[in-house]
Amino acid sequence: MSQQGPRPLHWKLVVDCADPHAQAAFWAAALRYEEEDHSGLVGKLLAAGAVPDGVTATVHAGEAGERLGWHDLAAVRHPEDPVSEENGAGLGRRILFQRVPEPKTVKNRVHLDVHAPPGTRDAEVERLEKLGASVRRRVAEQGGSWVVMTDPEGNEFCVQ
Repeated sequence: MSQQGPRPLHWKLVVDCADPHAQAAFWAAALRYEEEDHSGLVGKLLAAGAVPDGVTATVHAGEAGERLGWHDLAAVRHPEDPVSEENGAGLGRRILFQRVPEPKTVKNRVHLDVHAPPGTRDAEVERLEKLGASVRRRVAEQGGSWVVMTDPEGNEFCVQ
């Protein structure tokens, strides 16, 4: 018999950045996630006069061409997780990128660890560099080894 109690909370990771759409494109490619498509909701709200044009943007969506999106927000989601039909947002593992006016100035307090399959870390690091990431340093300690990298805006993450 299961114990009744409060349900776990749903969460998403939010990253402050200068260019949310570029960050979403990088992280979607890096994690093999999908960029969220909010064009249905954005179009509905524009048509209803509920939002001004200035909060929206035409977003380049890779091979899919262009679509409507939010100017200051973009998100990526795990491709196997459910998606809200109402607004296009992922309902599971998701990262939201939001535009902020100030640049990054210090080390992240929270970062992602990307786990490469055994024996493929160097190939993953090389792939991520081609996407725009940079190697900051290689770490080898008694407990393990990993590569500290930065995304195109300088946010640190590790590849293990």
